[in-house]
Amino acid sequence: MNVKKVCVYCASSRQCDPAYHEAARELGRLLAAHDITIVYGGGLVGSMGAMANAALESGGRVIGILPQFMHELEWGHTSLTELIIVNDIHERKRMMISDVDAVIALPGGCGTLEELFEAITWKRLGLYSGPIVLVNTRNFFAPCVALLSRCIDERFMDPRHAAMWTVVDQPADVLPAIHRAPPWSPGNRSFAGL
Repeated sequence: MNVKKVCVYCASSRQCDPAYHEAARELGRLLAAHDITIVYGGGLVGSMGAMANAALESGGRVIGILPQFMHELEWGHTSLTELIIVNDIHERKRMMISDVDAVIALPGGCGTLEELFEAITWKRLGLYSGPIVLVNTRNFFAPCVALLSRCIDERFMDPRHAAMWTVVDQPADVLPAIHRAPPWSPGNRSFAGL
């Protein structure tokens, strides 16, 4: 798989453990080193800013997508390769995932988790078919993956749906995980659990 552009979901919190920001910086540097364009939510602070700044400092291309109301609040990163202002959150999420080769989720709050679950849902419905990789810094995603496994165990999802995402321990594992991700066929789409 030739990876040229990825969507990264990440957080704006400045108060989380510094390990999360360091992992975001590491991912930014790694993607820039491989000439992979980053599409993300356009924020200036937290993991968002850490990843974007590290990628830019390493010569990478970073595209931010920011809703108008966040732009008016001056939450956007003004030094990106490109900052696209959209009408609302829904348009932002559609643009972030369209035309990317993979989705990467860093730890975050309800917004990050909502974006991740939407990407998984889109993949289940055949609207998105690329890899989804969760970077499990500080074992953050363990409860999330346990919940998804419970969905499968309780037959709200099919066992084949567990192949929709991959969990890695550190940013260095992201690109190998993307390359190893099993192809996802539209034939796997499912509207009911089984």
